[in-house]
Amino acid sequence: MKVYRIEVYSKVFDTRASVRLKKLKEWGFSEINHLFLRDVYTIEKQLTSFELHQIASSLSNPVTQGTFILTGKTKISSSEKFDWAIEIGFLPGVTDNIANTTREIIEDLLSKKFNDNENVYTSQIIFIKGDVDSHKVKLIADSQYNPIIQRVHIKDYRQYIKEGGMDFIIPKVRLSQKLEVSNVDLEVADEELVKIGKQGIVNKDGTRQGPLALDLSSLKTIQKYFQKHRRSPTDIELESLAQTWSEHCKHTIFANPMDDVKDGLFKHYIKRATEKIRKKKSAKGRSSSGRDFCVSTFLDNSGAIKFDDKYLITHKVETHNTPSALDPFGGSITGIVGVNRDTIGFGLGAKPVANFYGFCLADPKKDISLYKDSNLTQKMLSSRRIMDGVIEGVNSGGNCSGIPTPQGFLFFDERYRGKPLVFVGTVGLIPQKIKNKLSYIKKAKTGDYIVMIGGRVGKDGIHGATFSSEALHSGSPVTAVQIGDPITQKKLSDAIVKEARNMLLYNSITDNGAGGLSCSVAEMAKESGGCVVDLEKVPLKYSGLAPWEIWVSESQERMTLAVPLKNWKKFADLMEKRGVEATVIGEFTNSGKCVVRYNKKTIMDIDMQFLHNGLPKKILRTKYNPVQNREPIITQKNDYTKDLLVMLERQNIASYEFITDQYDYLVQGELVFSPLEGCGRVNSEISAIRPLLSFSKAVVMSQGIYPSYSDIDTYHMAAASIDTAIRNLIAAGVNLEKIALLDNFCWCSSNDPYRLGQLKRATKACYNYALYYQTPFISGKDSMFNDFHGFDKDGKEIKISIPPTLLISSLGIIDDVSDLVSLDVKKPGDLIYLLGVTDDELGGSEYFAMHFGIGKQVPKVNARRNKKLYQSFHKATRAQIVASSISINRGGLGVALAKMSMGGMLGIEISLKNIGGKVSRNDFALFSESQGRILVTIDPKNQDRFEKIMKGNSFTQIGRVLSSRSIIIRGINGNIIVKTDVGDALKSYRKTFEGY
Repeated sequence: MKVYRIEVYSKVFDTRASVRLKKLKEWGFSEINHLFLRDVYTIEKQLTSFELHQIASSLSNPVTQGTFILTGKTKISSSEKFDWAIEIGFLPGVTDNIANTTREIIEDLLSKKFNDNENVYTSQIIFIKGDVDSHKVKLIADSQYNPIIQRVHIKDYRQYIKEGGMDFIIPKVRLSQKLEVSNVDLEVADEELVKIGKQGIVNKDGTRQGPLALDLSSLKTIQKYFQKHRRSPTDIELESLAQTWSEHCKHTIFANPMDDVKDGLFKHYIKRATEKIRKKKSAKGRSSSGRDFCVSTFLDNSGAIKFDDKYLITHKVETHNTPSALDPFGGSITGIVGVNRDTIGFGLGAKPVANFYGFCLADPKKDISLYKDSNLTQKMLSSRRIMDGVIEGVNSGGNCSGIPTPQGFLFFDERYRGKPLVFVGTVGLIPQKIKNKLSYIKKAKTGDYIVMIGGRVGKDGIHGATFSSEALHSGSPVTAVQIGDPITQKKLSDAIVKEARNMLLYNSITDNGAGGLSCSVAEMAKESGGCVVDLEKVPLKYSGLAPWEIWVSESQERMTLAVPLKNWKKFADLMEKRGVEATVIGEFTNSGKCVVRYNKKTIMDIDMQFLHNGLPKKILRTKYNPVQNREPIITQKNDYTKDLLVMLERQNIASYEFITDQYDYLVQGELVFSPLEGCGRVNSEISAIRPLLSFSKAVVMSQGIYPSYSDIDTYHMAAASIDTAIRNLIAAGVNLEKIALLDNFCWCSSNDPYRLGQLKRATKACYNYALYYQTPFISGKDSMFNDFHGFDKDGKEIKISIPPTLLISSLGIIDDVSDLVSLDVKKPGDLIYLLGVTDDELGGSEYFAMHFGIGKQVPKVNARRNKKLYQSFHKATRAQIVASSISINRGGLGVALAKMSMGGMLGIEISLKNIGGKVSRNDFALFSESQGRILVTIDPKNQDRFEKIMKGNSFTQIGRVLSSRSIIIRGINGNIIVKTDVGDALKSYRKTFEGY
């Protein structure tokens, strides 16, 4: 087969090269004087010279770029002198999105299809000029590639010229294994069963297939099942059970009995809270303020609420923590496109209208070496590489899919160094009825074809579900890493949501996520009562995959549908026209069995009841002892100006505009409230979209998260997260009656009774406060083993566990966008009010953290008082007399005041003398994180009306907006304790991530 290289270089200033050079210098490679890039397309196909030039023209801009076409015999000399050339490309089998798109471009251009032995591969050459030796260039290369998914090739200038350029490398997957199904002997000692559960099935060469994450009791249960059937399980049967029973899929910690909670934490606290709320709301009748607006909760890929009488809004938030620790880009892009598919897979298919992100990370400015193995050969990526990678992954996934990404957050703690937390979410829109059929009802029927659409199957993503169900360690498999392809998925999404759905061409649809086909097909088979799959029909990226690998692979951009026989041709023709591969791989039945065949031989035959419900129950026990922390000793002073400016520089408070501006939040034209508010462009806690442009109704999104409070009490951590998620929407003008919640628990060491005790307290708080506020949970997800087991740079064994983390996402509907309120102060003379009570509650606060302390007075939520306040405040926003408002969150009153002032680029004058509550000191008054507080500005002409509406609540006028840019705060005794300029505050706020 002929192989060609087309190298594209820039003839003008290349921003990418400039950014790359800047980063390398920041990372300590000051010897580099100059850097330039070349994009490489390696094409494996018989082509004519004319065709090659056509392709080169289509891959470059003739005004700004030039090309080299290499045929193997052609020698190349660089157009510019350099010292080193570093070429980075993907390893065999790793998804190459640019190559996939390039292949389609070539096929369209030449009207020629690539066959199975032909392909396109991409890479990039980094040319470096500077006084860099061979050791240093290796370090530079290491900083630019991830050995888990990429290859690197280095040449100096002399070698490059002598050999006529870089080498022709074809990263093609070549598998020579025998494609056979093996039987697994479970009649072994318990010790061997434990090994099978932890390390996997033994191959013929003595190696193991990878973690099953099955404990001894689960394997004993499987052993008994097959003893009853008088045979051994096949490898595919055991792998399938492992996927289906994994913590990632079955959420066993939330489902199993825990102490006296016989029905498990999920049913007892989360689901029961929603059921009670819905029952109570339904009993109120059909009044707009009382009726139940939930439609689908915990039943489908996403939760759904009513947007209006004709449409539903869906929401789902996922985590992709473990994959992001190994390959941040792949982990986060897979997360965001995966949760997009959760939206497409809701009901008969919702349209993704907005994305959400949240990153819990370690300090990117510190590089602490960690290793997965005792030989110190498996080095973990640096915190900066992880941060850059997860940001880029969500960027690529959202921007390339044409889905706006307006809402998100950053949180930093050193305990996320072993495992970052990567939250990704998607809001969707779907009509309530499609051709008089309820859109949120789906059911695979007996006789329906099992159809797989989208991307092909490869080794990427094997053991993803079981891998994410345990701690990260030296045995964590490389094959668990995937890279999503948003372009392929965009075609799939449009073909389904814009066309096939509205033609009712299928009866059910779901995402091929965790566990791949093994979970998606088996889950849908519950709807019909059984299935039979012909595995050899599944389209593969390359030959040589074992049957069990095909069945459990989590290769991306795939969905499974139930298509009636009568609709198959119409559906297949539609998919072909849209460039979406669609394949019949089996049939749904009512046999009560999940049957898989390979080349007409049955290799899996398991009762549906056992597959889904055979997992043994395990009674979990908890132990909880309150943590006793000391209050940090902080000397009082007269001036807190510097403290406020330093607080604005803290990573958990500072502007992250550098992320916001990378994400397209304007696409689809829905944006009502920007994630950057006011002329000062302050990161907002909320964003709002109008998914139907002809309607005045809007969807408002926010979140609450306080991992630091878990160091004191997870009950109050959860309460604060809920109160904040709700209050953020209230401050923007949303009615409490129109708010729904999502929960994402990310825990650590969940086999530890103490950690389970913390979990139990957090879920109990979720129950209590959801009921207090009457805000139902509509969806959720948990990730229970966010621990890193490894070694430090000295070879010392270490364990790093994240702080127990609960993300509460909030989703609200506002009837009229004109009722929305932004955070930026509007005009001089406006009055500033503080709503709510301020106490000395700084335990787990940013202020104490700034002084290297934790404290013990964690903020406690008074839901009864807060609810009354929120209801009254909503009346004020409905009356449109609130000029600006901001929910007081991390950093307390001082930070909220600065944000309002910076947002409007106007000064403020404040007095803390009458703020109420039990506040003993000026700094505590400034930086207490007491919950339930909102900061508001009012036009003086609306003062009487506002105070009348708020009567009966705790509120006080604390200042006014100035025409100057001065920020003046007087303390409890009337003395000036803060005096600065809005410009100086903004400089501090933007300083931390400047240049990122």
